[in-house]
Amino acid sequence: MTKLRLAIVGAGPAGIYAADILLKYEKQFDVSIDLFEHLPAPYGLVRYGVAPDHPRIKGIITALREVLDRGDIRIFGNVLYGRDITLDDLKQHYNAVIFATGAVRDADLRIPGIELPGSYGAAEFVNWYDGHPDFPREWTLDASSVAVIGNGNVALDVARMLAKHADDLLPTEIPANVYDGLKASPVTDVHVFGRRGPAQVKFTPLELRELGELRDVDMILYDEDFDYDEASKTAIASNKQVMVIDRVLQQWRQREVGQASRRLHLHFWAKPLEVIGNGKVEGFRFERTAPDAQGGIVGTGEVRELPIQAIYRAVGYFGSPLDGIPFDEHRGVIPNHEGQVLDDDNQQVHGVYATGWIKRGPVGLIGHTKSDAMQTIQHLVNDQANWWSPAHPEESAIVELLHSRGIEYTNLDGWHALDEHERGLGELEGRERIKVVPREEMVQISRGSLVD
Repeated sequence: MTKLRLAIVGAGPAGIYAADILLKYEKQFDVSIDLFEHLPAPYGLVRYGVAPDHPRIKGIITALREVLDRGDIRIFGNVLYGRDITLDDLKQHYNAVIFATGAVRDADLRIPGIELPGSYGAAEFVNWYDGHPDFPREWTLDASSVAVIGNGNVALDVARMLAKHADDLLPTEIPANVYDGLKASPVTDVHVFGRRGPAQVKFTPLELRELGELRDVDMILYDEDFDYDEASKTAIASNKQVMVIDRVLQQWRQREVGQASRRLHLHFWAKPLEVIGNGKVEGFRFERTAPDAQGGIVGTGEVRELPIQAIYRAVGYFGSPLDGIPFDEHRGVIPNHEGQVLDDDNQQVHGVYATGWIKRGPVGLIGHTKSDAMQTIQHLVNDQANWWSPAHPEESAIVELLHSRGIEYTNLDGWHALDEHERGLGELEGRERIKVVPREEMVQISRGSLVD
C-alpha cells in the first residue's frame, strides 16, 4: 500500500489538528507524520498566545495532548525551519509538507509617534507575560495611565493583564519575573480605544465579562458612546452575541464607581491620530468618529487628547515569511487556494500546503482551525499524483540528519519531562504550574541533562 510521509511545520493547534484529521481521514494509503516545532514545547498559541488567567484554555490543551499522546505522531521540538531543516531537506524525506506556523508579529499602526519609547505591540507584551523563551525577560511597567488600541480579544487580554492586581494572577502559571513586573506596576488607569461603536466590537461576550470581574477595578464607560444609530439597534436586536455584549455594557453603566484603586475605561468611536511625546510617550491624540449610515465610520473633526505614559497597539497579528515559500507581504500569509500553496503566477506549488493563520490570516477562534485544517487535508489527499518522491523516506533518516547537524531536538518524552518539571515547580508554591522560560533550560530538562 502507498505510504504518505508528511511533515508539518508548527506544533500549535493548527498543526496538531491537521495531523489528527489526516490520521482519521478515509484514505487509501498509510500515513506517517512528523511535526517540527521551533520551540522546545508544543501547543503554540495556546501556550504562548493566550493570557494565563483563561482556565478554559486548559480544555484545549487537554484535547491537543490526547492527540499527541496516542503515539502515532512524532514531534521534533527546538527545530527551526530555514535554519535546522530546509525545504530541500523536506523534499528528500517526505511526500509533502503543511506549514502551520501561525502569525506572531504585530500588524502595523501607521500613525505619527507610534515608534516612541513607551509604545508597544500587543504581541510582544503577550509573549512576555506568557513566558515565551525568545523574548526578553524584562518589561518596562512604569506608566500610571496606559492606552490600548483595538477592540478585539487581544486588546481585552492586554487591558485585563495591565489592570489586574498581580496577586490575583498567582493561581495561574504566570512566570515569576512576570508576577514581579506586574506587582511593581504603578498603573491606575487603562484606556481601551475602538474606532467603531459598542455594537460593532470584535471581542466575544466571555472575554468582555471577564473584564467586569476584576477585583478593585472600576469599569468606566461614557454615555456619549451609547447614542445608538439604527444600524446598531438592528444589530443588537438581530444578533445574539451583540445583544449579550450590549447587555453587559449596559449593566456596567449602572454600576457605582469611585471606590476602586484602578480604573479600566472603554472608549468607542475613536480613531487614532497620533502618539504625542518628546523622546517618550506622553499622550494620545484621536478623532471622534460617527456611523456613516452605510456600515462604516466617518470622522467628525472633533480631536481630543489624553495624557498617557504608554500605549499598546492590538490591531492584529501578522505572519512571517518562510524560506523558499511564496509569501504575501501585504496580508502576511502564504498565498494559497484552500490550503494549496500558490506561486507568483498563481500556479499550485506541488507538495506544499498551509493551514491556520499563516493560511488565512489571524481571524477566528482556536476552534476554527479544525474546519480550516479539514479543507487543507482534503486537497492533500486528492493531490496524491503531485506528491514529492523522496529519496530517503524511511523514518530513521530525518533523525540521522538532525543528529548529523548537532541539532538538540526535543521529542514527546521530552515534553512530558518538561511538563512534569513545571508542574513540580508549581506544586511547591501551591500552584498548578510555573513555566520554565529560558530556552536552554527547557531543552536541558526535555533532554534529561539538567544538572541540579
